[in-house]
Amino acid sequence: MKRELSVFSIAATYIGTVVGAGFASGQEVLQYFGYHGRAGYTGIIVATAIFVVYGYVILVLGNKLSADSYHNVVIFSTGAYLGRAVDWVITFFLFVAFTAMIAGTGAIFKEQLGLPLIVGNIFMAIITLLTTLTGIAGIINAISAVVPVLILGVFATGTYTLLTNPGSPFAGNVALNTTPILPNPLLSGIVYASYNLVMAIAILVPLGKEINNKSNLFKGALLGGIGLGTCALIIQTTLLLNMPEVSRYEIPMLFVTNKISPVFTIVYSLILISEIYSTALGGLYGFVARFTNAKSTKYVTYSVITTAAALVCSQLGFSNMVRYLYSVVGIAGLILLGGLTYSVLSGKLST
Repeated sequence: MKRELSVFSIAATYIGTVVGAGFASGQEVLQYFGYHGRAGYTGIIVATAIFVVYGYVILVLGNKLSADSYHNVVIFSTGAYLGRAVDWVITFFLFVAFTAMIAGTGAIFKEQLGLPLIVGNIFMAIITLLTTLTGIAGIINAISAVVPVLILGVFATGTYTLLTNPGSPFAGNVALNTTPILPNPLLSGIVYASYNLVMAIAILVPLGKEINNKSNLFKGALLGGIGLGTCALIIQTTLLLNMPEVSRYEIPMLFVTNKISPVFTIVYSLILISEIYSTALGGLYGFVARFTNAKSTKYVTYSVITTAAALVCSQLGFSNMVRYLYSVVGIAGLILLGGLTYSVLSGKLST
């Protein structure tokens, strides 16, 4: 049954699904845009436009098809044969993303609290599992609740950096030994947005189904996409003003907050954990919902088994997963974007 969800709830859920360990920590922005220097800003603008347009398309299709899982939208957009391949890649990535969120929490516990990685891994696995068992309504409430705190933290860090750093991120490029994941910033923007949409589709589809007021679909996508782009721009600026030192850390933004104060570092660490949690929810729920309905008796069993498997796989390490696995899934994201584009051009959205 459709509900009256506010534009803010839609946008916050969208942002919270995308903004996880990679985004809020600065690791994704660093590897996709930061290593391009000032040229990375063009990639962020491209990614923002994609977030707005295709976030809206996914919400509309979820609403139109009354879909509980992204599977329906993928098949509808890309066709039966290609759709199956994309469907399985997305399913794989949702598991990988959930695993990366667990790994990211371990990195924070180790770097900031001096605790073993496994303590952070287990903590994130348990709280994500417990929330996922409440179903889509509980997940939407949990994700939308933590987003304002993240935005405030990012803005505070970026503002401090601008006020205290005499340099300019636009003055020139910083010489770095590390190369970007992709050689062109525009391509980085497209791939970055595409694989994040692969993550977001798991929540945006059932979210679209829940929305009664169709005018809020576009408003929510617009606000959510712009919010994502604005946060990425602030993080990019913050990182460029702290190059090259910041590139040596698993959690780059915490290097910056350490320069502000130890207390603020603890606060931002808690914000990071909250955002990791929101994206972990999307990964776990989307993966399990692909195989069973949330109201099914198998839902609990599948959720527990998936969480245990992700906990084991999280020992691979956070930055390695961001650099190597995420880009591979970007290919499936590009196919998904192509299918969604075809849905728009062929009139499937309105028929």
